[in-house]
Amino acid sequence: MAEGLGIVDVARLADACADSSREAGIQITTALEPIAGRMAPIKPATYAGGVFQEDERWWGEPPERTGVIVIDNPPSQANRLEAALHGMRSEFGLPEIVLDLTSVGNLPTHLPRQISSFRFPHRQADAYLRDAVLDGTPFPRSAAGAAIIDATADRPEALFRWFPQALLFGYWQSHLGKKRTQSKLARSWVSEIVGYAPATSAGHRTGLSGTKGDPLNLAAEERVEYVEDDILAGWDLTARAGKEAGPTGQRKKEKLSEIGHGQVPYANAALASVSFKAIEQHTTVSFAGLRRIKTSAQGRGLLVALGLIAHVDAFGRPFSLRSGCDLRPVRSSWRWLGPDRDQELQALDFEGAADLLRHSVEAAGELASDGGWKSEPLVLRPNSALQKAIELSWPVRE
Repeated sequence: MAEGLGIVDVARLADACADSSREAGIQITTALEPIAGRMAPIKPATYAGGVFQEDERWWGEPPERTGVIVIDNPPSQANRLEAALHGMRSEFGLPEIVLDLTSVGNLPTHLPRQISSFRFPHRQADAYLRDAVLDGTPFPRSAAGAAIIDATADRPEALFRWFPQALLFGYWQSHLGKKRTQSKLARSWVSEIVGYAPATSAGHRTGLSGTKGDPLNLAAEERVEYVEDDILAGWDLTARAGKEAGPTGQRKKEKLSEIGHGQVPYANAALASVSFKAIEQHTTVSFAGLRRIKTSAQGRGLLVALGLIAHVDAFGRPFSLRSGCDLRPVRSSWRWLGPDRDQELQALDFEGAADLLRHSVEAAGELASDGGWKSEPLVLRPNSALQKAIELSWPVRE
């Protein structure tokens, strides 16, 4: 360990998360580069309406107001950390609930046959969990389900047992109806990836254009008739012109180019990649935020350890956010935010983070020894209404 650097261990986390503590949190700042090289263009996240999340931040030495694009925002970062925890579930005995979809007929191959609790969009507040059954009983009426739904920051035991990630990344129980609980908890772990000083202005970030090739150069203007939502059912050339959309499943008349043949000019409406002067990931975990959860200091420390191992696994090596956005960490600084002074920390590698997590599980005692920890996943199935909705969305093909 480098001389003078602090360390993160179980005892220090517990002390920092105690009700009487004045410690603030941990801050991790990582300089990132595209794998194509420094300042090579990458694809930021695109939002509804074909826009980037643009902002201005104070940046540099001395700080100057600088235009930025948020490449990956906090909710997206939290999802990536949950995916990392999902991958480590078996190794560390993390609790998991699984929605088993094998009873649903003819799901397309690109859809999952199971949905893990680490992948539910709204964590324990998700509609898929609400609309599940456990051994024939509606999950919200089962002992485990009722405890999860009724859990709050003041009564978090069921979440420690089944959804500890929800206590770290936050949740809003908003899918039960207006007269039911609307419990929510703000995230204590916040991470984002920001690109500073984009090389082009918003007005110049245009999409791509070109021509889709065809080795036989088929006549793209020929008319065809086909079933819109299942071209594998077959298509025929037709002399009848015009476009008839019709209800899903009816035959549709269109150009040959609409089913992928012929040389077809295209214009990609998606925004083009952007070059940045610098890219940084800013990550914080707030001890003050975790102190909102009415539990032991060791339990709060366990949540920090979960976040740290997920961060190291997901972002401590080269990673891919989306097509055209592959990044690698080139420099990282960890800082302990104390009441009177901050301290530079020794960054954890995966083995160090794994050791911290194992010891944190032991220190948390019954919070991490009951429920789903170190047991097989709790398997649920969709209720009849959800199963019907899935089957209507993906009807059986002849």
